[in-house]
Amino acid sequence: MDRIEIRGIHVLARHGADPGEREREQTFEIDLVAEIDLSSAAASDQIGETVHYGELYHAVVTAVRSSSHALLERVAADVLAVVFLDPRIARADVRVAKPGLLDGATPSVTLSRENPRFAAKL
Repeated sequence: MDRIEIRGIHVLARHGADPGEREREQTFEIDLVAEIDLSSAAASDQIGETVHYGELYHAVVTAVRSSSHALLERVAADVLAVVFLDPRIARADVRVAKPGLLDGATPSVTLSRENPRFAAKL
């Protein structure tokens, strides 16, 4: 399976389990890998045959900014939910990191899931 990757998405949002974390915006870093058959796009050179990575980027940013959760796991699940709205995406990995929290160490969570809406080409 082919992949579309968007790495280093930086989003200011209000997520966190510790007291006060959701009172101010913090930086979150997101990496996304979406598996999709890109053979039609490679042959046709038409944007309609692929996932527009700019639109995907904006959907991810909106998902992270429009909610407030305690856990990175839930933030990552929200990202997967918007990614999986496109039934051409077979599976995806999303990594959500929270830099600057642990004296230079960066905690992160990675979810890897199959798209329940995936519609394989026959």
